[in-house]
Amino acid sequence: MSEPTLWWLVTGAIVAAELLTGTFYLLMLALGTAAAALAAHGGANTTVQIVVAALVGGGAVVAWHLKRPSGRAELPAQANPNVNMDIGETVQIAAWNPDGTASVQYRGANWTAMHRTGITPSAGAHRVSEVVGNRLLVDKA
Repeated sequence: MSEPTLWWLVTGAIVAAELLTGTFYLLMLALGTAAAALAAHGGANTTVQIVVAALVGGGAVVAWHLKRPSGRAELPAQANPNVNMDIGETVQIAAWNPDGTASVQYRGANWTAMHRTGITPSAGAHRVSEVVGNRLLVDKA
């Protein structure tokens, strides 16, 4: 079997492993083996092919790792709009109760809304910033 064919088979095996594991870094390594296959098609010797695979694949892994934002803090589920469709929606609050809650009609049901501590509640439009249990934590819109 020719060297380019072997490199393409290795590339296919790495891509298949990535599909099974979901590890995006394996795709970066597959780029390296594909570059080695192209080098083999170009007539490079085995040593050059291995160096090309290492440099392209390793460089792609390092570049992808540096591209990813490190220390990115994911919002907790109750405040994450990707998890909870209520985050960012607007509700109308007519009046606040003495205990700091308000009853609001939202999505066809009665909900209890509450404001952040230290904020003076006022009537009007509010934006849902978190869902805490069965209560909406709202901020003035």
